[in-house]
Amino acid sequence: MSDSIGHLRVDITKRYGGKTVLDQLRLEIRGGEFVTFLGPSGCGKSTALGVIAGLIPASAGEVWLDEQRLDRVPPEKRGFGMVFQNYALFPHLTVFDNVAFGLSLQSRPAAEIQERVQSMLGLVRLSGYESRYPGQLSGGQQQRVAIARALILHPRLMLFDEPLSNLDAKLRIEMRAEIKLLHSRLGLTSIYVTHDQAEALSLSDRIVLLRDGVLMQVGTPQEIHDRPRNLFVADFMGFRNFFDVRLGEPAGGFVEGMGRSLKLRARTAQDFSAGPDAIMAIRPDDIRIGKTSDGVNAVRGKVELVEYLGREQEAVIAIDTETRLWLRTAEKVTPGDEIALTLPADKLVLLPRE
Repeated sequence: MSDSIGHLRVDITKRYGGKTVLDQLRLEIRGGEFVTFLGPSGCGKSTALGVIAGLIPASAGEVWLDEQRLDRVPPEKRGFGMVFQNYALFPHLTVFDNVAFGLSLQSRPAAEIQERVQSMLGLVRLSGYESRYPGQLSGGQQQRVAIARALILHPRLMLFDEPLSNLDAKLRIEMRAEIKLLHSRLGLTSIYVTHDQAEALSLSDRIVLLRDGVLMQVGTPQEIHDRPRNLFVADFMGFRNFFDVRLGEPAGGFVEGMGRSLKLRARTAQDFSAGPDAIMAIRPDDIRIGKTSDGVNAVRGKVELVEYLGREQEAVIAIDTETRLWLRTAEKVTPGDEIALTLPADKLVLLPRE
């Protein structure tokens, strides 16, 4: 349905006064990809989207779509569709007129507008809502109207700026699935901005993780989730246990690290380069209760705190007076319990010490 593109190339810097909010962001997005800009508030992800859309001028650099330089093209001539966090619907227009707005500006024939609006409303499951106004719709319905309004113009590129942030948890999951389905069904190329790790992991072909305007890591969801390249990425993606260690010599694909009250063994990453001092990290849900038969990566500790999460519990385990572990488990644990834990070597990741 949408016009296909080959690739989008971005090389941009953005400054506001003396503050650099995007520092030489270099990126290439291929046609048909779903790419997510992920990071905490203020990291520059919405600014990057605004520069690509033409809503914000870059301080330096260029944006190219195939062989066309875009940063000199007005936003209305770029052929992009954009969906905002606050929907940006016209409250005085009906659902039909909101969706038809872009076609009306193009002076399309009435019969074509009627046909395309009805088709688009059917695609986003809003047939029968044509005469309603935005104020008569739920948040999820309003967001579907906003998506339909953007898609009806057959955009070369779809831009989503935190479109689900105003929805409740259940609606976010439902709309997440709808956006992914539409992207696939219509053959879109999409860039999506979010601070939500679950959204990024579930939607993306690739994730672009930013911190203070600097690109931290680009990769598939699995790469970002399982193989973070630095402490920031690991922390942002859910690693809560970090241990300062002194590394031994790698052997047999593994390396041992000695830390306070801990002796850990981890798989060596091919691209890992650091001195003898490093960090080993592991997620709370990758730690297992009980000891391995050979005692490798086994520790003992005392349960200090337990938080009930429904099917699971999250617990803080004191290993010594200074070392604490975060554990997530379906097994029942109680404050005061003395328990043995195993930190699987293939779940520990090596990170350079910053």
